[in-house]
Amino acid sequence: MRRTDREVTELSDILSIIEKSSVCRLALCDGEFPYVVPLNFGYEYSGGELSLYFHCAKEGKKLDLIARNPNAAFCIDNPGRVQGDNGACEFTMSYESVLGSGNVEMLTQNTDKLHALAVIMKQYAPGREFSFPEAAVEAVTCLRLRTAEFSGKRLRS
Repeated sequence: MRRTDREVTELSDILSIIEKSSVCRLALCDGEFPYVVPLNFGYEYSGGELSLYFHCAKEGKKLDLIARNPNAAFCIDNPGRVQGDNGACEFTMSYESVLGSGNVEMLTQNTDKLHALAVIMKQYAPGREFSFPEAAVEAVTCLRLRTAEFSGKRLRS
């Protein structure tokens, strides 16, 4: 990382950034250009591994790309305020972000899908538990991104 003064090195701080976020941008391989899609997500850190969970329809471009190449990158960020009022090149923005990469896998077992959906709901409704109708679980595709690496960066206001 070029700006080591902005690097977030504590795992608890990185997880806090993720916990406060509501969107994960997933970048998939699509020939010459990447395909980036914003997704609702949930995360779990267990056994030294960060996993991100997503849900989507049963078909579509995202799933076609993952089937061809499961390598992916992600960006989770919390933008802050624009800072500065001097010259045009003296403005900056406070922010915090987590970037990384790994492999996406489609979860096919209902028990795995139920776990993924519970993790995703925890992101948006912490402390609550939900039940999921069997028909809804059958109708959805759940994905897990097993991260190979990730890093955090922050500029505080």
